Amino acid sequence: MTDALETGGGNDSYEALVAFLYRAPIGLAEITAVGTIEMLNPMAAQLLMPLAPDAELVNLFKVLESVAPQLHQMTLDFTAPTGVVCESLRIDLGAMVRGHEVEVLSISLMKLETGHLMVVLADATLEAAREQQKLLRRLRDAARTDTLTQMPNREAVREQLQGMIDSTQTGGSSAGGGCAVLFMNCDRFKQINDALGHATGDEVLGLMAERLRSTLRPGDRIGTPPGLNQMAARIGSDEFVVILGGMRRVDDMLAVSRRILDVLSAPYVTRMHRVNCSVSMGLVMMAQVGADADADAVLQDASIAMVEAKRAGGARYVVFDASMRERAAHQGAKEADLRRAMFEKELFVVYQPLVGLTLPGRIERSAGVEALVRWQHPHNGVVPPLEFISIAENCGLIGELGDFVLETACRDFMHWQATLGPHAPRLLAVNLSRAQLAQPGWLARVRVILQVTGIPVNCLQLEITESLAAQDEKVQLQLHELKALGIKLALDDFGTGYSSLACLHLLPVDTVKIDRSFVSQADTSHHHKLLIDATVKVAHSLGMNTVAEGIETHAQLEVVRELGCEKGQGYLLSRPLASEALMTWMLGDETLQADDDSIASRIPGTSSVD
Repeated sequence: MTDALETGGGNDSYEALVAFLYRAPIGLAEITAVGTIEMLNPMAAQLLMPLAPDAELVNLFKVLESVAPQLHQMTLDFTAPTGVVCESLRIDLGAMVRGHEVEVLSISLMKLETGHLMVVLADATLEAAREQQKLLRRLRDAARTDTLTQMPNREAVREQLQGMIDSTQTGGSSAGGGCAVLFMNCDRFKQINDALGHATGDEVLGLMAERLRSTLRPGDRIGTPPGLNQMAARIGSDEFVVILGGMRRVDDMLAVSRRILDVLSAPYVTRMHRVNCSVSMGLVMMAQVGADADADAVLQDASIAMVEAKRAGGARYVVFDASMRERAAHQGAKEADLRRAMFEKELFVVYQPLVGLTLPGRIERSAGVEALVRWQHPHNGVVPPLEFISIAENCGLIGELGDFVLETACRDFMHWQATLGPHAPRLLAVNLSRAQLAQPGWLARVRVILQVTGIPVNCLQLEITESLAAQDEKVQLQLHELKALGIKLALDDFGTGYSSLACLHLLPVDTVKIDRSFVSQADTSHHHKLLIDATVKVAHSLGMNTVAEGIETHAQLEVVRELGCEKGQGYLLSRPLASEALMTWMLGDETLQADDDSIASRIPGTSSVD
């Protein structure tokens, strides 16, 4: 450029350059090292004038001192002979120029030579606004995306559903009316996390998400017309939702649901394991919901139907109907009532004797007792366990409930020892739930209860169901840890679960309790008598004791005694008793009289429910 200016046409070129600089759509200025403005084009003057004190554009650093005080120091710190001091430095003018169209000023500063700098000024208001909108969109998308699966999350589902509902209610589209919502929850997912670890559980969820995305990809045989919405989302820990548009009838929804169930039921191969994980699914057609329903109500209805599918055994779908809503509300009320009952200490423990049968013609009353929980409802009287144990399991209270029974029973046991001496029960049996085993640190809690109550370890027997004892390795490991503490283990309701005589030796138990369904027919069915006989012999060969449950007649008592059962329990011997009534019973006659089955009912504090 210098050469051109020195030629004959130099004056014209210089004038053209100056004219260009003055007409440039960006602000240009030349300043000295201390900020004195030597050259300024009109755009630069226009951008700087709202900031200039007393409307004087003499020194750039002074003009920008209130909004960019760092600019002068940056110039001083830049020691190179030439180069970029700063580039596109954004200055938010804010309240300085309220009402002015320039809200964000961009400044670039370049050192030309010692003592001279070139300044480029630009209005960055629109660019900053676009970037802000882009950032907001990214944040909004992130807030609507599940981080584990990269699927839409609950908020995205609510937004999509609400939009479809609003469109239908305003008559703008029929998409909402033909919309189906599929609410899925993984069956036994907690057991997968407990047994294989959360990392494996997360892998399963990721694979499940991939299958759902693949199932709903464009071009599949769902038959959704173009322009109608469909979405697969993860809305909770192990909960997924699928929204389908274009479902003209219920059969369309059912066909898709069967297909999804088939796809998700195939085994999942993770890095370490091959995992089976089915889902329970609740289905809702938008046409089923009320005119005033919103997205949350639709999701709740679908969730209610999913719970019905779980109660029916899982790995299936259930279509929502209005009656389910009433049942769910009733169930919710019972859960709240049970939580209140635990807080108000309305639950209490009764004890059913386990009597010794080894002495001919006599019973040994001090052999042991089994702790059973009851609920003294302020309005409904004593609530039998069948009515609230399942509620406790479904709402997550069963672990807390089990711990309450264990601690209460241990304290009562030590009270009997101090009060009855040699007539006190020698063994305390307490039922153990899977929820307790799954509680982090539960074994430590057991140690604390043993220490606080002072109960001898060998006097405590924890009873587990046959199906629980036969489950995964983690459960069996925890059972072995209980055994290592010195606690006895009993296999409850034997004959009704997953195990058999052939695998009895694999279970870490000391006692086998023969289920009442066998004992009730011991004196009338040769087949049931043979089964009891085989169980007793196998148990004895493994060094295990046996207990006959549900003895109700003298004939049943004589059969199980004849077959070698060491202990028995049932209404013939005693109904469950409150602690004080039990102490009265323990001091009774060891001879079982013909009318003993009515004695317990005359003792205050007895329970009529086994």
